[in-house]
Amino acid sequence: MIEIPFSKWYAAIPRRRSRRQFEPRPIETALLAHLNTVCTEFRPFPEARSVLVTQSPDEFLTGAIGFYGKIKGALAFIAFIGTMDSQYVQERVGYAGEGIILEATAMNVYTCWVGASFRPEAVASLIGITKSERVLAITPIGYAPEHWSLKERVLTGFGRSHRRKSLSEMVSGLEEIHWPVWMKSSLEAARLAPSAVNRQPWRFHVELENITISVDNLKDTFHVSKRLDCGIAMLHMEVAALTHCVKGTWEFLEPPDVARFSFCPPPCKKRYSCVSLSNLNA
Repeated sequence: MIEIPFSKWYAAIPRRRSRRQFEPRPIETALLAHLNTVCTEFRPFPEARSVLVTQSPDEFLTGAIGFYGKIKGALAFIAFIGTMDSQYVQERVGYAGEGIILEATAMNVYTCWVGASFRPEAVASLIGITKSERVLAITPIGYAPEHWSLKERVLTGFGRSHRRKSLSEMVSGLEEIHWPVWMKSSLEAARLAPSAVNRQPWRFHVELENITISVDNLKDTFHVSKRLDCGIAMLHMEVAALTHCVKGTWEFLEPPDVARFSFCPPPCKKRYSCVSLSNLNA
């Protein structure tokens, strides 16, 4: 288990943007090695793992979804794999995978969650998985042009993919006037999480000592689990809490609820930049 600088991930949250057009130049060897180490050692849950592949994902991608366009040009990708006999595999893969995404963002490496429109069996045959495992998502990794081309703006619906619902549309329970600073930061960070076709399926119920994440409804659209999206939001929420020195534990719940984050008050006065992932509630 490795220690991850959560302050670095928190800074990466507003910077992260999904890119679909990549420059045909390889990632520097040292950066690639570091990212591979993080993929190997960041395993907060045993049933979720990540594998870096130094091969173009283009042959595994099957097309575009709506206005988001086709991804091409990356020279490497990461596969996010889950053990399917685990009840909470989707949210755990989302949580663990987003840690890799934020680390890549902090390294100025671009990514794009792909939960559909790729061939999971082909990826699985390349990397090797057990009978109980499945490739739930991948992300291309690489460098993208500094300026968005007109083509990419058109294909991605530039600007639309980062629009977010307001917290008032997503949050119930304790009124905002009573939220401490860390809680507001955590909800805002979760609000910025990526989701399939930007559907933003998460809902939050706030109480004095916990926040519960649930899905808006039980219909999974675009062939991607909403619980995977919620796992991504869980990671954002916890990263923000940790930057305010608020620790907590996760309790996984039955649908339509996903998980409950219960914090450990009182928060300390000193901010810290990293914590051990061994304290995560399995």
